[in-house]
Amino acid sequence: MKYPRSEAYNTPALQAKIMGPNPVKLEEELLQNHQIPAGAVVCDLGSGQGLTSVFLAKEYGFTVYAADLWSDPAENQAFFDEMGVPVGKIIPVKADAEHLPFEPSFFDAVVSTDSYNYFGRDPKYLDEKLLPFVKDGGLIYIAIPGMKRDCHEDLPRELLLSWTPEQLDYMHDVAYWTAMAHQCRGAEVLSVREMESNDEVWADWLKQENEYAVGDRKSMEAGGGKYLNFISIVLRKKG
Repeated sequence: MKYPRSEAYNTPALQAKIMGPNPVKLEEELLQNHQIPAGAVVCDLGSGQGLTSVFLAKEYGFTVYAADLWSDPAENQAFFDEMGVPVGKIIPVKADAEHLPFEPSFFDAVVSTDSYNYFGRDPKYLDEKLLPFVKDGGLIYIAIPGMKRDCHEDLPRELLLSWTPEQLDYMHDVAYWTAMAHQCRGAEVLSVREMESNDEVWADWLKQENEYAVGDRKSMEAGGGKYLNFISIVLRKKG
């Protein structure tokens, strides 16, 4: 697919801020034909160094709470200022996804790109930890790394060149995530599907020179990408 909104973010300086396969392109695909209302208040859950939050604010006009446990809010705020984001358009928050510090029914939508698989594999997570902060009728858009077919009982040699079995346990197939989403009582599952952008977002990531990207090259150069995909999940909170 084409990524017209992402083109402006394809610079060496901005790409150096990504923490995995290109999250801006993933987010652009995830939000194709999205139903989030104009001017919505959105939680960027697992926002990392804030690039996806800038994308949500500048390209879609949302007011964004950039929630992440491992990034520094002051550093993220400096980045938002550098990117010319108006004050108050993005609010950086140091937050654990298991214990979000927001008021009930605060968000019109939640967008989570390349992070949900770390905390969302508990079947109770949506109902107990996330949906309470979403308004009735609000939307959740998730893009997560996955597998074309779960193969944890016989992991391919190529994948083990870069990742341990414990790390690979965070990655599952569409069937797994479909079953997980349908265990949620408080939201309607609108879609669970394989995304198109796997090869391109991985290629962007593997060009980076940080230690994690360099480590991931071993598996991908050996052909490990044929076992992997990205998966989108879209839900609507019941009213």
